[in-house]
Amino acid sequence: MSVVTNTTTITSVGAPSRRNTELALLVFAVLIPVFAYANVGLAKKGTLPAGMLAYGLGLGAIAVVAHLVVRKFAPYADPLMLPIATLLNGMGLVFIWRLDQEPRLPGGASAPTQLMWSTLGVALFLGVLVFLKDHRILQRYTYISMVVALVLLILPVFFPPVYGARIWITIAGMSIQPGEFVKIIIAVFFAGYLMVKRDALALASRRFMGMYLPRGRDLGPILVIWALSILILVFETDLGTSLLFFGLFVIMLYVATERTSWIVFGLLLSVGGAVVVGSFESHVHSRVEDWLNPFRTIEAGQGASQPAQAMWAFGSGGLFGSGLGQGYSRLIGFAAKSDYILATVGEELGLAGLMGILLLYALLVERGARTALAARDPFGKLLAIGLSGAFALQVFVVAGGVTGLIPLTGMTMPFLAQGGSSVIANWALVAILLRISDTARRPAPTPASSPDAEPTQVVRTQ
Repeated sequence: MSVVTNTTTITSVGAPSRRNTELALLVFAVLIPVFAYANVGLAKKGTLPAGMLAYGLGLGAIAVVAHLVVRKFAPYADPLMLPIATLLNGMGLVFIWRLDQEPRLPGGASAPTQLMWSTLGVALFLGVLVFLKDHRILQRYTYISMVVALVLLILPVFFPPVYGARIWITIAGMSIQPGEFVKIIIAVFFAGYLMVKRDALALASRRFMGMYLPRGRDLGPILVIWALSILILVFETDLGTSLLFFGLFVIMLYVATERTSWIVFGLLLSVGGAVVVGSFESHVHSRVEDWLNPFRTIEAGQGASQPAQAMWAFGSGGLFGSGLGQGYSRLIGFAAKSDYILATVGEELGLAGLMGILLLYALLVERGARTALAARDPFGKLLAIGLSGAFALQVFVVAGGVTGLIPLTGMTMPFLAQGGSSVIANWALVAILLRISDTARRPAPTPASSPDAEPTQVVRTQ
């Protein structure tokens, strides 16, 4: 009897799970904020903070529980995303607590509330990993997600404005910013829609001056999305959500069709809409004026504006900063814990620390893009790039607004700034990316054995 071995070239061995790497990185992601917390306490009061042990144990417990759930329910997920999110969230809590020590800043003690929201965010993170077994299930809810996203986008119009913008809804004394959740829901819709329509959008076009121009009928979706983003800008005066909403669609459209012409059309439409709305809407116009001339209030004898204070904070921080707890963030005043918390980072950690924080964001986006490249299904690819693009856009518009690159938008820095809706939504976003990466990195199933590979049985006859 001869023996024949299976010589197939398909292997069931995939990428290693890297869960121990994730655990080792989580140790650093917890220790760094704890040392930063101690540093702030020593700088402000000369002693270690009384709540340092509880903070360290609490952050460590959250990290360990999250790691154990990832290890069990998404064992092949990307090993860097969870440590990066934990580190950013931990540093955000430290900076918010550091700003709580400034009695001149409005809002009182915000760190305990932010810790509660962070815990709820991690609970949602765990829930997504446990109950969302396959990200492709979301594809079934393409048009339902569109309806939910539109309702959430419209709801703030019916509530009173907060600091000039209608971006909040208040229910039973609790304020929610729906735009933070819309970026996830709308990414699901765009991924499902573009997966069906991408061939028509990519192939049916005419070439003109080196560019592939889409047909008139194919321009419909982008014009509808553009009109909605303009309506958000007009009725809610929310420049951040408007940019995020339209920019996300253009990014996903470009990835789905690989046509540069969509990027050109998107930029032209967004610039045109922003110029028109900014010329007659007073709140948007004021932000553009502050961006163009941040020192105009000083020249008018009205004191320094927030953009001017932020520039001075970055300048005084220099290369290595003044040290944690030793800056003058109280001078920024309103929004120091949300929009302008990045100015505190620049002042107290300097350019080196600010670049370190921005590199963490860039690394998280890069891991999301890498997940999109590795995903085996088109819906997963588009959803991963959409979520990564939304995260990158939010970081860009906030960092660009605080540093004076673009007008301030009013959004919050993910994980770092004060904001319950923001931290909960971003933990959910990371969980979905982890679910997609787990599917992408999971070993391929063992191929079925070929009948030709069965051992040959030799029958001897006498």
